[in-house]
Amino acid sequence: MIEFRNVTKGYDKNKCEALKDVSLFIDKGEFVFLVGRSGAGKSTFIKLLLREVDVTSGDILINNYSIGKLSKKEIPYLRRKIGVVFQDFRLLESKSVYENVAYAMEIIGKSEKQIAKRVPLALEMVGLSHRINHYPNELSGGEQQRVVIARAIINNPTILICDEPTGNLDPETSYEIIKILEEVNRRGTTVVVVTHDREIVDVMKKRVLTLEEGCLIIDDATGRYGYEV
Repeated sequence: MIEFRNVTKGYDKNKCEALKDVSLFIDKGEFVFLVGRSGAGKSTFIKLLLREVDVTSGDILINNYSIGKLSKKEIPYLRRKIGVVFQDFRLLESKSVYENVAYAMEIIGKSEKQIAKRVPLALEMVGLSHRINHYPNELSGGEQQRVVIARAIINNPTILICDEPTGNLDPETSYEIIKILEEVNRRGTTVVVVTHDREIVDVMKKRVLTLEEGCLIIDDATGRYGYEV
């Protein structure tokens, strides 16, 4: 599903390597945590998967196809297969919960009939059917993150990348969000969660990839957090 083959990413501006000779394989349907201190290379990992930046050397494959071979016109189609959940929500304040989720379908040309059928189902899955006509400023942080998840999965991505999805939330709400992501994974989506939340990692007991100074130092299937704070 996702394969890094000796991937190195350097930035000329400061002549440093954000990732150094990283090789890994994430199978279809896996749930994986990616952890590491600030500056370890986690953000670069996400940008490379989305083709926001290109590798300096090595190769990245998704479904056995090298994404480095994609033309600029093909990159948007790659991104349609990848849902992204951000820490800072990035909801459209002028749109309702329904409209925020529907917007992700509108921009790829889905019909009003398709939208009307799928949006309520996505909101039901994340437990927000009762908030469908509310606006972001009327929601709690946890509710806003649920909207973000619904928006990220509405187009049935094969991969869901979550960048610090619990970073702004209290422990109880964080656990609720992770359980929703686990349900998304249970339905067949490959889930990669970038996090600093040690408690969540320890509770979930999923595979943990640990980056340190751009290197993959631990790949632990037992759910070990991987580094000391």
